[in-house]
Parts: sequence; C-alpha cells; structure tokens
Amino acid sequence: MTIAQAQTTVDDWIKKVGVRYFNELTNTAMLMEEVGEVARIMARQYGEQSFKESDKKEDLADELADVLFVLMCIANQTGVDLTQALQKNLNKKTTRDATRHINNQKLK
Repeated sequence: MTIAQAQTTVDDWIKKVGVRYFNELTNTAMLMEEVGEVARIMARQYGEQSFKESDKKEDLADELADVLFVLMCIANQTGVDLTQALQKNLNKKTTRDATRHINNQKLK
C-alpha cells in the first residue's frame, strides 16, 4: 500500500465506520497520546525501565500503526498530501545534511 492509498483507506474508514473526523485539535491530542504509548513501550523494551505486568501485552507495531492512522487523519482533514510532503522533506534533509552525518565523529 502506498502512502496515498493509505490516506484514502483511512478517509474511507472514517466516512464508513468513524462517522466523521474528530476536529483537528482533538486529533492532535490523540496523536500525542498515541506517541506517548509508543514512548512507553520503547522505554521498557529498549530503555532502562522495566515492564509492569499490565505493560507486557502492549504491541509496538500496533501502537506505531495507531500513530500513523491519526497522523493520516490530520493530514486528510488539513489537505496535506503525505507523499508530496515526505518527498519534499527528504529533499530538504538531503540538501541540508549532505555532509553533516558523514562528518559526524560520533557516528563512526
């Protein structure tokens, strides 16, 4: 599935199952909530925190998909084409960081 197809799929789902989009502010808050759930898993799985029994059922892939879903909702309702936005962003990073990372001694 391409990014554009995913945006369309999310839009179709919202219209058929979700009734309508939550407003942009609500979706922004939901995005922060979902990112927090990813952070919780990362801190426990890759960081120094330990899992509580209730944390052990959490699924990183599912939480990342939640982030992507809400991000696509925000993009759809604000008219952002994520394919174009990502390509533009990668072009910016490529130009800006052309030698930055290669010359970073910390990465060697």
